[in-house]
Amino acid sequence: MPLTRREFSRQSALTGFALTGAVGALATAPGALAADEPADREENAAARLGYGPLIPDPEGLLALPEGFSYRVLTHAGVTRLESGEFTPSAHDGTAAFPGARGVTLLVVNHELRGHRDLWDHPVPLAEGRVYDPAAAGGCTVVESRRDGRVAQWVGITGTSTNCAGGSTPWGTWLTCEETEELAGQNGMTKDHGYVFEVDPYDRRALRDPRPIKALGRFPHEAVVIDPSRGHAYLTEDARDPHGLLYRWVPPRGFRHGRGALRNLADDAGEFQAPRCFDSGGRFVDDLSRATRIGTVYGVDWVDVPDRDARTTPVRKQFGETGITRGRKLEGMWWGDGGAYFVSSYARADSPGGAHNGQVWFYDPKRRTVTLKVLLGVAEGFDGPDNITVSPYGGLVIAEDGDGAQHLFGATDRGATYPIARSQLNNGSEEAPEYSEFAGVCFSPDGKTLFAHCQNPGIMFAITGPWRRQPHRH
Repeated sequence: MPLTRREFSRQSALTGFALTGAVGALATAPGALAADEPADREENAAARLGYGPLIPDPEGLLALPEGFSYRVLTHAGVTRLESGEFTPSAHDGTAAFPGARGVTLLVVNHELRGHRDLWDHPVPLAEGRVYDPAAAGGCTVVESRRDGRVAQWVGITGTSTNCAGGSTPWGTWLTCEETEELAGQNGMTKDHGYVFEVDPYDRRALRDPRPIKALGRFPHEAVVIDPSRGHAYLTEDARDPHGLLYRWVPPRGFRHGRGALRNLADDAGEFQAPRCFDSGGRFVDDLSRATRIGTVYGVDWVDVPDRDARTTPVRKQFGETGITRGRKLEGMWWGDGGAYFVSSYARADSPGGAHNGQVWFYDPKRRTVTLKVLLGVAEGFDGPDNITVSPYGGLVIAEDGDGAQHLFGATDRGATYPIARSQLNNGSEEAPEYSEFAGVCFSPDGKTLFAHCQNPGIMFAITGPWRRQPHRH
């Protein structure tokens, strides 16, 4: 049922949103997150909130605030799996799950694109867990124990470009392929661009990997599941044209649970893309149109003609139908009753205002998206990618931007602050190239923040005097 302008205006009035009638009308939401843009983003921000300035690491890996420390859990080409092979490269999206006797289980994506012969450390072809023997990517499962010991094994292999994904309410991981390669392209023997389920608790469930075709075939980034309604929301990182936010509505009578998604028919449920509109009922073609924190758009959902994209990529199938797009829709996390999702940046190829990153919040109850974080083009952090909701309030965001790369926090009242800076220089002293962060998530008890330097692939466990961040009014 479409969300009408009258319904949108009525619910906005009830929730305290201020509506205007201008083109691109903006509604300012209470509690929206704003970008902090200090002249020196580390020192000035840290002086007001967060955990203090970042202290350089003599080991040349992570700069952290005073009182914080890290452990390296896995390192591509250095540490080894149970089977003896080296840890695969290119760590990306991750989630943490509680194990027995204080163990933390982490499922780690490895964003390895193309044929496995192109990589020194692809995900090994573990027997029974291979989708396409030509593809380099997949997931590993990392078992972090209280005594500091670490074990690793293959969860799925033979997939491609496993970028982000998302955890499920029933305790599994959905790994997403950020590719559109078909069988016969670049040496692939099967079609790619799907979502697969990985169960960190049951190794038997990892056998015979099967794509969840009901969730579409496109350059996937992340996915979340609404625990109340069962809907899935998915982001797409693509261009020409820009990618989309998708919604999957399960078929009537479907019940989520371990293994249920893989048994769905390929066309099960409704697969849809968003059509956003402002408070005046005017269609919004691209999320870059929003240039103020607290912008609220209503959302209708439009059916996708061919979710498996046999002849035409999904994002190109809408013709004259009004669809709302966004540049580099990436990280996603469920929290506060809705889905936080990222647009990493917008430049000249976007129709609205340029920015260095947005974080939006989709509220399924109100059927609205609200702009929570807006990073300016001149200063401040840039290129938000993976995100997680912090048990200490607000968000923790992995930076994949220009220059220095950070983990940074965004409070629930409008400030950002640094948590870590990558010192891993993959370039030269004259032209440094610092590794982006990825896979940010907290342990189930909230005491440890896990994150990766993607290149070459290092997983860190960060601990310290975490505390709830103050509100900013």
